[in-house]
Amino acid sequence: MTCDPARGAGPLGLVRDAAVLCIGERIEYVGPEAQLPRVSGEEPLTLDLDGCVVTPGLIDCHTHMVYAGERLDDFQGRLQGESYTSIAARGGGILSTVRATRAASDDELLALATSRAEAAAAHGITTIEVKSGYGLTCNQEVRMLEVVRRADKQCLSDLIPTFLGAHTFPEEARGGPGARARYVDEVVKEMLPAVASRGLARFCDVFIDEGAFTLDEGRRVLTKAKELGLGLKVHAEQITCTGAAELAAELGAVSAEHLERISDAGLRAMAEAGTVAVMLPGAALFLGDEPTRCERFREHGIPMAVATDMNPGTSPSDNLLLMAQLQVLGGGMTLDEAILGVTAHAATALGLSADRGMLKRGMRADLALFRCRDPRELLYRLGSSLCAGIVRDGTYHRVEAARPGLLLRGS
Repeated sequence: MTCDPARGAGPLGLVRDAAVLCIGERIEYVGPEAQLPRVSGEEPLTLDLDGCVVTPGLIDCHTHMVYAGERLDDFQGRLQGESYTSIAARGGGILSTVRATRAASDDELLALATSRAEAAAAHGITTIEVKSGYGLTCNQEVRMLEVVRRADKQCLSDLIPTFLGAHTFPEEARGGPGARARYVDEVVKEMLPAVASRGLARFCDVFIDEGAFTLDEGRRVLTKAKELGLGLKVHAEQITCTGAAELAAELGAVSAEHLERISDAGLRAMAEAGTVAVMLPGAALFLGDEPTRCERFREHGIPMAVATDMNPGTSPSDNLLLMAQLQVLGGGMTLDEAILGVTAHAATALGLSADRGMLKRGMRADLALFRCRDPRELLYRLGSSLCAGIVRDGTYHRVEAARPGLLLRGS
């Protein structure tokens, strides 16, 4: 599957009996094997994948991968009927992860992040967006993003850093309106300049919702981030409808994410602005909520991506295709939309559509290889990982316990 309708059949650009030629870190040719051009010079390494489905490397465009500790008490509390907001009010939720993450050393956080990224790569994921947001002080947020930078140098997957200092208010900022205002000042006047000056993040995200940041607070943070040259993303309309989707569209955010309770006005604004909708069905399932329904987004022509929302409290999963399955089964997404949602549209949600998310000449040589003959099987076997290996920047990596085919010299 090229995920480019101009390159093959249907919305997924399916090419049968196909070949992909990679030279260096870029794709040189995608198309029928019978038309594969000859390569002069050194004999190429050939990977025979007869019987496999090949896709662009999968893209997880929303994760919170750098953290310490788990949230088992939260999990049990929800099973006993506690709400997300009541758990947060008693000191659970994000704040419990903040405490554990602050207590962990840099090396501990690095080891945890790299192990999670490697597990994700085994599912065929070659690009992962990673948010901060469990530090909630200037030094701690910078530290988290520096861990992302270090992990990126060690992992197979490409890690895309996002600053999320406006994730929630830390305990020390919950003493009243004055303390809250001081924290917003810290995000705007200290954290964002520190992150931007060090080149530690590509995006700034804000969680605008009940129990998190107000629309006015979010606007202030996002406006400053935009002034500093950061791209924008927004946690929007998850628990209540706040107008965050309209704000994301107004400020030119690449994506708005969650969106279970988006209004018609929000849909119209996103459609006009070209803002990508990122569906996070794992979080909806874990919170006992209904997944974001796709019909309204489809009617408005809004591109839809799917992501894991990997985090310890509301979506502890690294299996991106499982998330796509959940969106198909519970959110009304079609099979084609789901595959595009973890490839081409996910790339757009990271501002990377010119570089990855499709298989075509000039794109980065990131591929995922799956042990099945029919693309529909990727979303048929519930929770099973069929990934046999990945190609990352033109280099092949085998997934252990899989049979990707034969490695041969020449062809």
